Amino acid sequence: MGDALWWIVLFLVASTGTLILGLVSKWIDRKVTARVHFRVGPPWYQPFADIIKLLGKETIVPEHASPGFLLAPLIGFAATCLAATMIWVANINPKGGYVGDLIVVLYLLAIPSLMLVLGGSLSGNPHASVGAGREMKLLLAYELPLILAVLAVILGMQSSGVAGARTLSLGAIARGGMRGPVASAACVVGALIAFFCIHAKLGLVPFDIAEAETEIMGGPLVEYSGPPLALFYMTRAMLFATLPLFLVTVFWGGLGPGVGGWALGFVKYLVIVVGMVLVRNTNPRVRIDHALKFFWFGLTPLGILALAFAMVS
Repeated sequence: MGDALWWIVLFLVASTGTLILGLVSKWIDRKVTARVHFRVGPPWYQPFADIIKLLGKETIVPEHASPGFLLAPLIGFAATCLAATMIWVANINPKGGYVGDLIVVLYLLAIPSLMLVLGGSLSGNPHASVGAGREMKLLLAYELPLILAVLAVILGMQSSGVAGARTLSLGAIARGGMRGPVASAACVVGALIAFFCIHAKLGLVPFDIAEAETEIMGGPLVEYSGPPLALFYMTRAMLFATLPLFLVTVFWGGLGPGVGGWALGFVKYLVIVVGMVLVRNTNPRVRIDHALKFFWFGLTPLGILALAFAMVS
């Protein structure tokens, strides 16, 4: 009973902390974007105020919505909370995870996008259906290069002398090392590939094709309101914190032990967030077919090349 209570407390603390970090990161994103547009930008509490306001609004269910319409945002939010908890555990206590938790985290991180597809499809709105179709195509496009990038890291780890070599444990990967310069180069290429994949997973410009407000009025979210819409926004905010942390954990040595390691880890986190903000503000939205070509014919061959380098190094 004591262990169960401990895990419940850990889950609640990790989820709440990730949500706060994600909302603050969203504020940084909005503030920098405003400065780029020569605007002042919102106050620091604006993302929190937006969520609180939505939680107090009425939930309107479309007349033609199918059962499960209100369940989709809840499932996506729960999966994100669990993925965030596992990533924090891998950094706080690398030995506290288990072999194969990396696969579970990758699976959990795919669920929010799937729930966005499901919610849009069940809403009965044609604009939402178009957005759901785009989100599904995008999901199929970036998942393969992301997996290839992660595999390059796993195969590039030292085969001897390093605990957790060639493992599927997040904690061991964060504390592992590369076998040599070729494997390290493959890891760098994998990190670059994963950066664009998580950028698309977050639905940021230029990959905001599914929700394109000027084209399909928000896509899968067009019929959502009140607390269900707030859940989608909180999920997106948590992913804005979770995905960069995942990138740091797998490709950049994790947060590291001690205060110095955590400070350096959050510097790495900020570098990734700033990089996403810069990409978001310097590129126009691409068409869905261009996005598919970019991931399938651009990043996927690059991921295969990185995987080959990691295998022969």
